[in-house]
Amino acid sequence: MVWKPHVTVAAVVERDGKFLLVEEETDEGIRFNQPAGHLECGESLTDAVVREVLEETAYTFVPRFLVGIYHWPHPRKDITYLRFAFGGEVVGHEPERKLDTGILGARWLSLDEIQANADRHRSPMILRCIEDWHVGKRYPLELVTYYA
Repeated sequence: MVWKPHVTVAAVVERDGKFLLVEEETDEGIRFNQPAGHLECGESLTDAVVREVLEETAYTFVPRFLVGIYHWPHPRKDITYLRFAFGGEVVGHEPERKLDTGILGARWLSLDEIQANADRHRSPMILRCIEDWHVGKRYPLELVTYYA
């Protein structure tokens, strides 16, 4: 068997002092996550994050920079995640759009609210991505090259 990490993307979006998260059903109960998901075959990382944000929140996301790359081996599963977190802004909303299965809804939460709900985070990457964004970690999108 060949080991490979699960490549995922996530969006860090702040508006008016609140961050965009999703509340979702998981194997471990209802949890918070950034709008995030798996990279699909033939897709660039930036296209993937735009798609995931739309599917999970009904917001149109424009990535402006890379916040960071996160390597997390799940402690209770035989899965390692390699997450590319992008910062940017939402520029549109389709409130009537059906969200992905398992997504209960988009939630705008303050940093204090996010920290207070840490026990309901899907992974430790959620708070770390926001903390990195908060201290100004921003890398140019040109750091990631896609060959079509």
